[in-house]
Amino acid sequence: MSGNASKAPGRIKEIDSSSNPIIKDIKALEKKRVRTDTNSFFVEGHKLVVDALEGGWGVRTLIVGKNAAGESHVADLISKCVARGVDVLLVSNKVLASLARRDNPQMVCAVVEQKRGAPRDVSGSTSGTWVALDRVRDPGNLGTIIRTADALGAAGIILIGDTTDPFATETVRATMGSIFANPIITIDEAGFVELAGKFKGTVIGTHLEGSVDFRAPDYANEPTILLMGNEQAGLTEALVAACDHLVRIPQAGTADSLNLAIATAICLFKAREHGLPAIDGASA
Repeated sequence: MSGNASKAPGRIKEIDSSSNPIIKDIKALEKKRVRTDTNSFFVEGHKLVVDALEGGWGVRTLIVGKNAAGESHVADLISKCVARGVDVLLVSNKVLASLARRDNPQMVCAVVEQKRGAPRDVSGSTSGTWVALDRVRDPGNLGTIIRTADALGAAGIILIGDTTDPFATETVRATMGSIFANPIITIDEAGFVELAGKFKGTVIGTHLEGSVDFRAPDYANEPTILLMGNEQAGLTEALVAACDHLVRIPQAGTADSLNLAIATAICLFKAREHGLPAIDGASA
């Protein structure tokens, strides 16, 4: 066979029963162990599936509600997937409901292959701001941070230690498609400390006892790692020691802390302020 032969087109199959073995396998992706073993995850929504395709991620299976298959944008997506060798499942509303975790399930879903970055992507950086998260536990927080990092032009996300799975359905949903735009790197604490020691830029950690206002560092002197602590415990002593600067967000009210996603957004906006486009009519 010629090395230039095109991939065989995907197959289209109709499924009406939620007890079908294929559907059971997809539903099993709710479990982290299954996602890890199969190196795949479940994606809900036409936009997210399109984002995956356009971002070069491997879509393994497309799931479409029969009632939506005739809509022009869905039919176009089906054609693209079949042409790329992706199998398409046309399923009943009952099957869709068995796969989704909320009312009014999306009519377009997919099984997508996981993709992660490598520590060398960080150590080799000569510009940009990376967001590092120590043991983030809340899927909504992680998804929101991934979305914010994408919006503010961060270089990527580093997940340290025992974190929530970035490919859990709740996390993916909260990213609104940004999971396909940001490199995601997972590393243990010792690995991060080693990485920080080799990093060519500045490691800035947030800490309640930080002596520097978060607005003070010269973030334009890239590259930078912005290190955020666990929602309850903050940064470990080893991670604190790996930082070049410890900063804090000054607060005027009675609250003793901020939500992790909010705190990350505030710090990341300041860190990336120099790299954001000016709004028409506003001073740069």
